[in-house]
Amino acid sequence: MAYEIPVTQARAELADLINRVVYGAERVVVTRHGKPLVALVSAADLERLEKLDAVGDERVVSSVSGVGGMAPGPGPASAERQRFGIAAERRGPGVS
Repeated sequence: MAYEIPVTQARAELADLINRVVYGAERVVVTRHGKPLVALVSAADLERLEKLDAVGDERVVSSVSGVGGMAPGPGPASAERQRFGIAAERRGPGVS
């Protein structure tokens, strides 16, 4: 769980908060009017978050690529076009 602190107090205690994050392995959530505004996390935590984000992006691209590669005509792709009401399809150059 993260330590929460109002933004006005965080301004006055920034050096201490940085030390808590770096040396105490804490996460600090800065709030405004009781709502989370920003979080202070270690550089190692940020790196882990960015790696997780990149993995998620790769999964989305992979899923979209798989859908885009479906062949036209009868079969699963045709059923999907009917299901979502898609009347047109993109064809590559030179395909009539």
